[in-house]
Amino acid sequence: MEPRVTERLLRLIGLGVRARNVVVGVEQVRTAAKKGSLMLAVIAPDASANSREKVVPLLRARRVKFVEGPTAAELGAAVGREQTAAVGVVDPQLARGIRDLVTSSVADDSEEG
Repeated sequence: MEPRVTERLLRLIGLGVRARNVVVGVEQVRTAAKKGSLMLAVIAPDASANSREKVVPLLRARRVKFVEGPTAAELGAAVGREQTAAVGVVDPQLARGIRDLVTSSVADDSEEG
């Protein structure tokens, strides 16, 4: 993920935290997925194998889209923690905005190649 996209993604997550449209941490993401309220998850690529094993299979089973985003430290800084492995978006509009941002950056990357 290129730096400008990462920066915009982190800003959107920060806004989501302030609006209470985001849950933070593997356990809260799992809880939201089980309740059916999770729209999208952002997983840190450097999250521990244990954290990934707890959340990724559940997201796939529940058909919740997820993206590999910024590092755990960057995600943590956006949500007011030292670091976090996962952030979940429970607001449909915010989830759509993040998906559009990530999708357009992937499309931009493929056009440049």
